[in-house]
Amino acid sequence: MPLSPVAPVGRAWIEAHIPHQGRMCLIDEVLEWSAERIRCASDGHRAPDHPLRAHGRLGIACGVEIAAQAMAVHGALLAAQGGARAAAGLLASVRSVRMRVPRLDDVQTRLICDAVRMAGDAALALYEFELRAGASPLLSGRATVLLDAGRRVTA
Repeated sequence: MPLSPVAPVGRAWIEAHIPHQGRMCLIDEVLEWSAERIRCASDGHRAPDHPLRAHGRLGIACGVEIAAQAMAVHGALLAAQGGARAAAGLLASVRSVRMRVPRLDDVQTRLICDAVRMAGDAALALYEFELRAGASPLLSGRATVLLDAGRRVTA
């Protein structure tokens, strides 16, 4: 299903619905979303005080956290649509990750993250993600998210 524009979902809504707060909230805006997909924007990657910056740079692997937060926002939007609040999730694995640049802090434009929920149920979700600058892909891969990570699992 294609994405359709929505009234922008801004940072205040995002911070109120995902666990990441303050500077650690890396998603600034939801541009588009549907039941299967989300497209988000992130602008803080050039900030010298970025919370994931190390040794004077923001490495490309930090883009996985941006993608994970896009997935969390997607879950929060789906839950809110049903009148509920999303349970906390846990990034269980990432696979087939392709890093096309060495770092993010020297990318001069805003970052766009697309995440597509490929499969899942109430316990797990499988997403494909891509982080890009304009039309240039920077990072892509697949992620498995354990949903309702706070729930105790019993045998």
